[in-house]
Amino acid sequence: MSTQRALRVSQSIKRELSDMIRRDLQDERISGLVSITDVECTQDCRSARVFISIFGDEEVRAKTMEALNAKVGFIRGELCRRLGLRFAPELHLKLDDSLERGSKVTDLLGKISRGEV
Repeated sequence: MSTQRALRVSQSIKRELSDMIRRDLQDERISGLVSITDVECTQDCRSARVFISIFGDEEVRAKTMEALNAKVGFIRGELCRRLGLRFAPELHLKLDDSLERGSKVTDLLGKISRGEV
């Protein structure tokens, strides 16, 4: 399998999944700002790790991840239909807190530059 194909499929999954979360998934548990930060497909495109960033407190993150994991079957079917894939990749949803950690580091650097720390 081509690595280029896996990269193209990863980018397509990221784009379509972002659109799906914004428009198609109607669930009151999905709240806060949800963004897909990265998608990593295996070379055969049978499995994909989806990194999700959720802004909100711990409870909001937990409820949103629970809702997304509950809808993973629907999401796989929609991805297969939208992307014209023969096989829907097995999705492994992972919470990505790197943006939140980056924000904390930026705040800390700001405090240091102002002499507050």
